Amino acid sequence: MEVPDRAPAVSPDGRAVVFMLSIRGREVEGAIARDALEDHFWLPRSADPAHTLKAFENGRGRIVAVAQRRLLARPDEPLWLVANDFLIR
Repeated sequence: MEVPDRAPAVSPDGRAVVFMLSIRGREVEGAIARDALEDHFWLPRSADPAHTLKAFENGRGRIVAVAQRRLLARPDEPLWLVANDFLIR
């Protein structure tokens, strides 16, 4: 899986980080909920957008791996990652 050049960004409402992935020749927009970053990637609840993006970058490998599995399992559904997606099962 490749990550295209478009940089991740905090959504306008601040409730997610939006990012792009390329899988099997198609680009897909995805998002990870802020609560997932808080619960699993050590983002403080009062963090500003710069720190939110830093938490995303620090957890990018795991986030991309979960996103890839989700896209392979459900290719036609929107890619919206939440805290439960990162629980160890």
